[in-house]
Amino acid sequence: MLVIVLQGLTAGQLLGGVTGALSLHGTGALPVHALGLVQLVTAVLLWRPGRGPGWPALASLALFVGGFAQSMTGGGGITVIHVPLALGLIALTVAMLTWAITPRPGSPRAG
Repeated sequence: MLVIVLQGLTAGQLLGGVTGALSLHGTGALPVHALGLVQLVTAVLLWRPGRGPGWPALASLALFVGGFAQSMTGGGGITVIHVPLALGLIALTVAMLTWAITPRPGSPRAG
């Protein structure tokens, strides 16, 4: 979530004309991709050997692929796709974070 928020901050700086923001925003894509892969692997392990729900793996796959689509559209200057896709990725990230930190009945955190 933190790297997604930082990407949003650098995007705002970019739109505000801050010098160097384009480079910073482009560099921020690397941690998004790396952490997206870590999240995807973790979600698959939760689902398959962990017998957890499968939807986080699908959502993580969407975030991972969406991150690369973000890089391609942003690098190509296709803001008409880049900006709405960013909003969708932020919404999905917030939904997954909310799910991850919400205590479930019967868990030690629920009591």
